[in-house]
Amino acid sequence: MSEPVKGKVEWFKDYQFIGRIESDKCSVILGEGGISPMKLLLLSVAGCTAYDVVMILQKMREPIEGLEVEISGERREEHPKIYRKVHLHYRIHGNVREEKAKRAIELSQDKYCSASAHMKLSGAELTYSFEIIRPGED
Repeated sequence: MSEPVKGKVEWFKDYQFIGRIESDKCSVILGEGGISPMKLLLLSVAGCTAYDVVMILQKMREPIEGLEVEISGERREEHPKIYRKVHLHYRIHGNVREEKAKRAIELSQDKYCSASAHMKLSGAELTYSFEIIRPGED
């Protein structure tokens, strides 16, 4: 069994909170003047899958030169206002083969990305698209 992840959120002032994970060196400001927890959740999904896709394409020995993942989410109207739809758009830079890019994204979404899995388990419909930007096209 893995070690538990521990963190802490402290009220700073007004409606601002500072969050830290015990073993990490960075902090995040939540609330006013910072990022909302639900927006941070979206960025977590994008960051998780971006990490996977880069790692998988590198292991496939594909010449990836850059990656951007754009994410958008639609929330329910009623409380709790969880995400009901999430869309990811991958912009892959380099002479990456289309079938390899698609496979890397599928592996991330169907097997490796824990944040995407959490989103799906909450009932969100998760979709994605991608494009490959070859050198000289940007």
